[in-house]
Amino acid sequence: MADTETLVQVERRDDGVAVVRLARPKVNALSRALLTQLRDAADALTADPPGAVVVTGGDRLFSAGADISEFGGPDEAREIGGLFRDALGAVAALPRFTIAAIRGVALGGGCELALACDWRVAAADARLGQPEILLGIIPGGGGTQRLARLIGAAKAKELILTGRQVGADEALRIGLVDEVVEPGAVHDHALAKAAGLAKGPLVAHALAKRAVDEGLDTSLAYGLDLEQDLFAEVFATDDAHTGVRSFLEHGPGSATFQGR
Repeated sequence: MADTETLVQVERRDDGVAVVRLARPKVNALSRALLTQLRDAADALTADPPGAVVVTGGDRLFSAGADISEFGGPDEAREIGGLFRDALGAVAALPRFTIAAIRGVALGGGCELALACDWRVAAADARLGQPEILLGIIPGGGGTQRLARLIGAAKAKELILTGRQVGADEALRIGLVDEVVEPGAVHDHALAKAAGLAKGPLVAHALAKRAVDEGLDTSLAYGLDLEQDLFAEVFATDDAHTGVRSFLEHGPGSATFQGR
């Protein structure tokens, strides 16, 4: 497959939502080329942020995982692992709320991509998992770290060491996904949620997301210091002035934000 083929499509909608769509037949296998394009797409959206982002694999499935045909020995593994880290790290670092819209399967690297998003909406018939152990290997795209932080170490170890897949209901119960909807409603639901967020105070969104993500990776004391710094910083925004004034004059929930 030629590297110049478009494997990641980015659509900027009029409602402020950017849709990042994996587009590699047949199962959105995450090849070197696709991961490079995903990183580039995330970097471009970071440089010129939309209001919110929806990551999808399309109407049939999210992603069946890494392109196993590209696997080899330790050298290839280190290269592929680096591409996963760069691409999914760029998705996680987007300064806007990101929603994974999951149809079909999100397995291996596909599950790891969903984990790099802020919110996961899954179809009722979706299946998720980290089946790498069934190949005699381990997750290399953040699965051992993001999954454990999301659902706890014990449950993460059980899923990773057995390689079993979980249905949407169990995924919701253990916190692997955040919402379950009917299959035909996944994308519309994710787009509607993203569009609502895109109307919000976007600088505050970025600062709040940074406070949560960086705080979780450090000590409570550092996180509280960071929160204080960002709390002061947000008051320099136009949206903060608008929101406070609107609250004083009209009560909560009446402000119209400009995203600056």
